[in-house]
Amino acid sequence: MSALPPATRDWLAGPGLVRLWNAARKRLESNGAQSIGSLRLTTVSSQERNDLSLLLGKPLTSTAATVRLDVLDERLRTSAAGLGLRQVLEELGPPLVDRRAAREENAAERQRVWAALASSLDSSPLAGLEWVQQWSDVLRRTGVPKGVTPEAAVRTLQQAVQVLGVLLDPHRADARGRGELAASTTGSAHGLDDGTWLARLVQRGIALAHGTDLPGDAAGRRALWRLVSVTPDEVSSTVLTYGLRPLGEDWRARSLRERAVHHAETHLTSRDLLDVRLHLPAGSVVHICENPRVVEAAAEAGCSQPLVCTSGSAATVVLTLLDILASTDCRFAYHGDFDWPGIALANRIMRRYGARPWRMGADDYEHLATRSQAEGIPQLPLVGEPVSAVWDAGLAPAMAALGVALHEEATLDLLVNDLWGPPLGDKVPDLARSRSRRQFLGAIWEPTRSPSPFGTTRDHDRPTP
Repeated sequence: MSALPPATRDWLAGPGLVRLWNAARKRLESNGAQSIGSLRLTTVSSQERNDLSLLLGKPLTSTAATVRLDVLDERLRTSAAGLGLRQVLEELGPPLVDRRAAREENAAERQRVWAALASSLDSSPLAGLEWVQQWSDVLRRTGVPKGVTPEAAVRTLQQAVQVLGVLLDPHRADARGRGELAASTTGSAHGLDDGTWLARLVQRGIALAHGTDLPGDAAGRRALWRLVSVTPDEVSSTVLTYGLRPLGEDWRARSLRERAVHHAETHLTSRDLLDVRLHLPAGSVVHICENPRVVEAAAEAGCSQPLVCTSGSAATVVLTLLDILASTDCRFAYHGDFDWPGIALANRIMRRYGARPWRMGADDYEHLATRSQAEGIPQLPLVGEPVSAVWDAGLAPAMAALGVALHEEATLDLLVNDLWGPPLGDKVPDLARSRSRRQFLGAIWEPTRSPSPFGTTRDHDRPTP
C-alpha cells in the first residue's frame, strides 16, 4: 500500500512533473541517494511551469527552471506528501538503485576475484614461472565475461590454474583426452569445450608457456591442445568424400581406393587426417560440392571423379582435408547453392584454394531457373543481402533480377554427368556401369527444351547417355 495519499500521489505522478522526477532519480542514483545539488530543466512547458510553481511554492515564469534538491526535499516533507524526495521517488517507482554503492561493491568483488586467482597461483606448481605474471595481467585486462558471477569467476579461475598445473607438469608423460581432463578437473566432460571461458583461459596459458600466439581458429586450437599432449575430440566431426584414390600402399590409402572401386562414400574424421598422406595422381581435379545429396547421387550412378562435400558451411575438418589435397598440387572445381549464403561459401572456397567455378556462372543459373519454371517446380524466393561472386560479376545481378534461389539438387543431373568421366589412370567404365548411369540420369531428369525468359531457346549441356 502506498504511503502517499491517493490524491497526492495522482497529482505527483502527473505529466507536468515527469521530467523533474526522472532527473531527480538519475541524480540520487548516482550520488548515493543524497538530496544535494540542483537540477536544471529547459524548454519547460506551460503545464510543467504551473505544476513546478505549485510544488516549489513560488511562481516560475521562464522557459527554464533550476530546482535545488534540498529545497525540494523539504517542500515534500512539509506538504501533503509528508515524505522526503527519496521516499517520494520510491513511492512513484521503480525503487532507486544506489549506483555508487553498486560500483563500489563491483570493484570489491573484482578485487576478491583477482585476489583468489593470486592465492591459487601462489599455492600451485605454477608459482614463480616466467609466463604466469603475464597470464595473470592479461586476464585482469580482459576481465570477467559478462554474466559470470564473482563466485563462478573464482571457481573457473581456480580450475584454470589446476588444469594448467596438470598440463605443464614437467614430470607428466601421459596423453589425455580433453573430455577426460575436463571431467577430472571440472566434473563435466564438456568443461573444456571449445568456446568456454575456461578453455580460453587454459589455451592462453598454454600459448604463453610455450611462447606461441593464441590461435584464432579451431584447427590452431586443436594443435595447441596437442602441444601439451591433450587430444581434443577428433572423431565427432567428419568430412564426406567420394572417389578418393590416393597413391601408396599404407592401409588408409588402400582402404580409400577399395571404397572408391565399390562406389562407396567415406566419412573421414579429424583423427583420420592427423597423419594421413593423401597423394592423388598428378593433375587430379577434385570436385567440391555443398550438399551431401550430390555425393549420394554420384555413388548411385557409379561416378568415378573424386568429390568432397562441405556439408554446408565447411567445418574445420573439411578445410583440413582440402588443405592436405592442395598441398599435393590437386586442383579444385566448386559447385554450391545459388543463394546468397551459397555464393558467400563459394567465394571463401575459391579464394582459399583457387578453385574454378563448376557450373556456377550466370548462364548456368539462368538455365536452371528456366528449366525449373518449365517443369512446374515451385520457386523458392531469394532472400537476404546480395553477395557478389568473385568469379562472375554478372551472377549476383542475374540472381537479384530473377529473385529465385536454386539449390544443388536442381542441377543434380548435370553434376553427375560431369563426375562420370574416369580419373587419370582409371579404366574406362564397363557396360554395366554405363547402363547404371543411363538409368540414374533418366530417373532424375527427363530432358526438356523450353523457352528462356532471356529470349533464347536453350538445350543446356544435356547429358549424353
